[in-house]
Amino acid sequence: MLVVFPLGLLFTATVFDAIDLFGGSSTFGLVGYWDIAAGLIGAVLAAVFGFVDWLGIPGGTRAKRVGRLHAGGNLVVVVLFFVSWLVRTGGASHVVTTPLFVLQVVALVLSGGTAWLGGELVDRLGIGVDRDANPDAPSSLSRGRASGRTAHA
Repeated sequence: MLVVFPLGLLFTATVFDAIDLFGGSSTFGLVGYWDIAAGLIGAVLAAVFGFVDWLGIPGGTRAKRVGRLHAGGNLVVVVLFFVSWLVRTGGASHVVTTPLFVLQVVALVLSGGTAWLGGELVDRLGIGVDRDANPDAPSSLSRGRASGRTAHA
Protein backbone atom coordinates (compact mmCIF):
# COMPACT_ATOMS: atom_id res chain seq x y z
CA MET A 1 0.00 0.00 0.00
CA LEU A 2 2.97 2.28 0.56
CA VAL A 3 3.59 2.29 -3.20
CA VAL A 4 0.08 2.05 -4.62
CA PHE A 5 -1.43 5.01 -2.76
CA PRO A 6 1.19 7.62 -3.69
CA LEU A 7 1.20 6.44 -7.31
CA GLY A 8 -2.59 6.51 -7.42
CA LEU A 9 -2.72 9.97 -5.88
CA LEU A 10 -0.17 11.39 -8.33
CA PHE A 11 -1.96 9.80 -11.28
CA THR A 12 -5.33 11.06 -10.07
CA ALA A 13 -3.89 14.54 -9.51
CA THR A 14 -2.78 14.63 -13.14
CA VAL A 15 -6.22 13.49 -14.35
CA PHE A 16 -7.93 16.17 -12.23
CA ASP A 17 -5.46 18.77 -13.47
CA ALA A 18 -6.23 17.75 -17.06
CA ILE A 19 -9.95 18.24 -16.41
CA ASP A 20 -9.24 21.66 -14.91
CA LEU A 21 -6.84 22.66 -17.67
CA PHE A 22 -9.13 21.61 -20.51
CA GLY A 23 -12.19 23.51 -19.33
CA GLY A 24 -13.50 21.80 -16.23
CA SER A 25 -14.15 23.37 -12.88
CA SER A 26 -11.14 24.87 -11.10
CA THR A 27 -12.15 22.68 -8.15
CA PHE A 28 -10.52 19.80 -10.01
CA GLY A 29 -7.23 21.72 -10.05
CA LEU A 30 -7.50 22.36 -6.32
CA VAL A 31 -8.14 18.68 -5.64
CA GLY A 32 -5.20 17.82 -7.94
CA TYR A 33 -2.97 20.14 -5.93
CA TRP A 34 -3.87 18.43 -2.65
CA ASP A 35 -3.57 14.98 -4.25
CA ILE A 36 0.00 15.86 -5.17
CA ALA A 37 0.71 16.92 -1.58
CA ALA A 38 -0.64 13.64 -0.20
CA GLY A 39 1.13 11.64 -2.92
CA LEU A 40 4.46 13.27 -2.09
CA ILE A 41 4.09 12.50 1.60
CA GLY A 42 3.30 8.88 0.76
CA ALA A 43 6.21 8.69 -1.69
CA VAL A 44 8.66 9.85 0.96
CA LEU A 45 7.32 7.24 3.37
CA ALA A 46 7.61 4.51 0.71
CA ALA A 47 11.16 5.66 -0.07
CA VAL A 48 12.23 5.19 3.55
CA PHE A 49 11.08 1.57 3.54
CA GLY A 50 12.49 1.03 0.05
CA PHE A 51 15.87 2.34 1.17
CA VAL A 52 15.89 -0.04 4.13
CA ASP A 53 15.10 -2.93 1.74
CA TRP A 54 17.82 -1.78 -0.65
CA LEU A 55 20.41 -1.75 2.16
CA GLY A 56 19.69 -5.46 2.71
CA ILE A 57 20.44 -6.45 -0.89
CA PRO A 58 23.87 -8.04 -1.37
CA GLY A 59 26.34 -5.77 -3.17
CA GLY A 60 27.39 -6.48 -6.74
CA THR A 61 24.08 -8.12 -7.65
CA ARG A 62 21.62 -7.29 -10.40
CA ALA A 63 19.06 -6.51 -7.69
CA LYS A 64 21.32 -3.83 -6.22
CA ARG A 65 21.69 -2.19 -9.67
CA VAL A 66 17.96 -2.41 -10.44
CA GLY A 67 17.21 -0.97 -7.00
CA ARG A 68 19.54 1.95 -7.65
CA LEU A 69 17.81 2.70 -10.99
CA HIS A 70 14.39 2.31 -9.38
CA ALA A 71 15.26 4.72 -6.57
CA GLY A 72 16.93 7.25 -8.87
CA GLY A 73 13.97 7.30 -11.25
CA ASN A 74 11.53 7.65 -8.38
CA LEU A 75 13.57 10.52 -6.99
CA VAL A 76 13.20 12.33 -10.33
CA VAL A 77 9.43 11.63 -10.32
CA VAL A 78 9.08 13.05 -6.80
CA VAL A 79 11.15 16.13 -7.66
CA LEU A 80 9.06 16.84 -10.78
CA PHE A 81 5.79 16.57 -8.85
CA PHE A 82 7.26 18.62 -5.99
CA VAL A 83 8.18 21.39 -8.45
CA SER A 84 4.61 21.36 -9.80
CA TRP A 85 3.19 21.49 -6.29
CA LEU A 86 5.62 24.19 -5.09
CA VAL A 87 4.96 26.53 -8.02
CA ARG A 88 1.21 26.18 -7.46
CA THR A 89 1.55 26.88 -3.73
CA GLY A 90 1.91 30.61 -4.40
CA GLY A 91 -1.47 30.91 -6.14
CA ALA A 92 -4.70 31.35 -4.22
CA SER A 93 -6.55 28.67 -6.21
CA HIS A 94 -3.53 26.39 -6.78
CA VAL A 95 -4.48 25.89 -10.43
CA VAL A 96 -2.24 24.05 -12.85
CA THR A 97 -0.64 25.68 -15.88
CA THR A 98 0.16 23.93 -19.16
CA PRO A 99 3.92 23.69 -18.46
CA LEU A 100 3.28 22.21 -15.01
CA PHE A 101 0.79 19.75 -16.47
CA VAL A 102 3.38 18.64 -19.05
CA LEU A 103 5.88 18.22 -16.21
CA GLN A 104 3.42 15.96 -14.40
CA VAL A 105 2.78 13.87 -17.53
CA VAL A 106 6.54 13.40 -18.01
CA ALA A 107 6.80 12.33 -14.36
CA LEU A 108 3.98 9.81 -14.82
CA VAL A 109 5.61 8.32 -17.91
CA LEU A 110 8.86 7.95 -15.96
CA SER A 111 6.95 6.40 -13.05
CA GLY A 112 5.76 3.67 -15.40
CA GLY A 113 9.37 2.66 -15.95
CA THR A 114 10.24 2.85 -12.28
CA ALA A 115 7.13 0.82 -11.42
CA TRP A 116 8.32 -1.91 -13.78
CA LEU A 117 11.73 -1.85 -12.08
CA GLY A 118 10.00 -2.16 -8.72
CA GLY A 119 8.10 -5.16 -10.06
CA GLU A 120 11.38 -6.71 -11.12
CA LEU A 121 12.71 -6.24 -7.61
CA VAL A 122 9.71 -7.81 -5.93
CA ASP A 123 8.51 -10.44 -8.37
CA ARG A 124 11.72 -11.52 -10.04
CA LEU A 125 14.56 -10.75 -7.69
CA GLY A 126 13.38 -11.15 -4.20
CA ILE A 127 10.21 -11.78 -2.34
CA GLY A 128 9.48 -15.42 -3.14
CA VAL A 129 6.77 -14.82 -5.73
CA ASP A 130 8.93 -16.78 -8.16
CA ARG A 131 10.81 -19.89 -7.07
CA ASP A 132 13.71 -18.81 -9.30
CA ALA A 133 13.93 -15.43 -7.59
CA ASN A 134 17.35 -14.39 -6.42
CA PRO A 135 19.49 -11.24 -6.45
CA ASP A 136 21.06 -12.20 -9.80
CA ALA A 137 18.01 -13.57 -11.66
CA PRO A 138 17.82 -12.50 -15.30
CA SER A 139 15.32 -9.89 -16.49
CA SER A 140 11.72 -11.01 -16.87
CA LEU A 141 12.03 -9.79 -20.47
CA SER A 142 14.73 -12.34 -21.26
CA ARG A 143 13.92 -15.60 -23.00
CA GLY A 144 13.66 -18.60 -20.75
CA ARG A 145 14.05 -18.90 -17.03
CA ALA A 146 17.12 -19.37 -14.91
CA SER A 147 16.16 -22.94 -14.00
CA GLY A 148 14.86 -23.91 -17.44
CA ARG A 149 11.44 -24.75 -15.96
CA THR A 150 8.44 -24.62 -18.23
CA ALA A 151 5.12 -23.13 -17.28
CA HIS A 152 2.35 -25.47 -16.15
CA ALA A 153 -0.89 -25.45 -18.14
